[in-house]
Amino acid sequence: MSGLQPLGENLNSECRALAQALRELFSELAVSVRRCAARCYVDAGTLSRYLAGTRVPPADFMDDFLRHIEEVRGTRIEQAAREHLRALRVAAVRTNASIGQAVRQLEGQLKAADREVRRTGAREEELDHALDGCHHAIDDLDARLTRLEHPGGSAARRPEPVDEDRAAILEERNVLALQVARLGAELERTRRRAAFAEARCELLERQLEVVEQQQGAVLPEPELVRLVDPLDAPALVAGCRPKVLLVDDRRPNLMALEAVLHTHGHEVVSVSSGQEALKALLESDDFAVIILDVQMPGMDGYETAAHIKRRARTRDIPIIFLTAIGNDPEYSMRGYAAGAVDFIVKPFDPWALRAKVAVFVEIHLERREHALGRD
Repeated sequence: MSGLQPLGENLNSECRALAQALRELFSELAVSVRRCAARCYVDAGTLSRYLAGTRVPPADFMDDFLRHIEEVRGTRIEQAAREHLRALRVAAVRTNASIGQAVRQLEGQLKAADREVRRTGAREEELDHALDGCHHAIDDLDARLTRLEHPGGSAARRPEPVDEDRAAILEERNVLALQVARLGAELERTRRRAAFAEARCELLERQLEVVEQQQGAVLPEPELVRLVDPLDAPALVAGCRPKVLLVDDRRPNLMALEAVLHTHGHEVVSVSSGQEALKALLESDDFAVIILDVQMPGMDGYETAAHIKRRARTRDIPIIFLTAIGNDPEYSMRGYAAGAVDFIVKPFDPWALRAKVAVFVEIHLERREHALGRD
């Protein structure tokens, strides 16, 4: 049974009991984790975490998993056994309620990003096919022009070029050339969107890993947990703590963000307007990430982000939009177009926020270490 990882360390009793029950059932399949994952429509890494107890599986996975067990056994699983397994899962979910909410939120964002990858990929293929058709059509028209202007055969049989035919061919060719330009521009935009969506998938997967490292563990109060300890990073030996810029016009919101992030070793800078954010970035551009409220009086989040992205010194600082509007795809795309690379919905989940900030801080430290290495 290749790929089966040991039970996670420091699991609570509920998560351990569920994982052990799943592992006993999994042993009946006599297949690798990868093959079982394919049958249950999940990736192998996710299934490994289910079986290690570090992540509580969703109900639809449990249904698929039990269905495969029944196929191998050739008999139905007794209802009492089903109810027992369901009770184990419910107990595990309850012990991980806060982290579970963060996982669901991040998984929802990952699914949306993955849909965008597939949608833009399909559109890219359509545009490529359409461009190929246009280029072939232009080649055919060029060949027709050549035959009109340099007809073959004897001089007596050689037809004279017909101006009307030549004009019609040139007009059709011009129309196709314009279409090629339009399709090419759309293809370039689609490729950029596909690349952005793919990068976002990778980012969200890293965020999920940060959250899932803590799922199922025996934890103190979430406010006291340090998912990532930046002070342990070697890049900080010669540098300062990672800086996080918080921008919100309401002081209670800033205090809530500060309470979540202060225990992680970050240097938190809080401001209450877009203008103050731009001033803070003028004083220092060494921020790992900016958490920016969208709806602010005067200069809102979109306008603030636009100013940040126009400056060469600050355009590469990642922006997380903080919004109360929700997960509407049209809103999300507007945020990405304005320069955000991520967003989180109010009221924010502290585990999800910690994970997002932790990953951006990690990326910031990686870049800083790489820059020091080049020097």
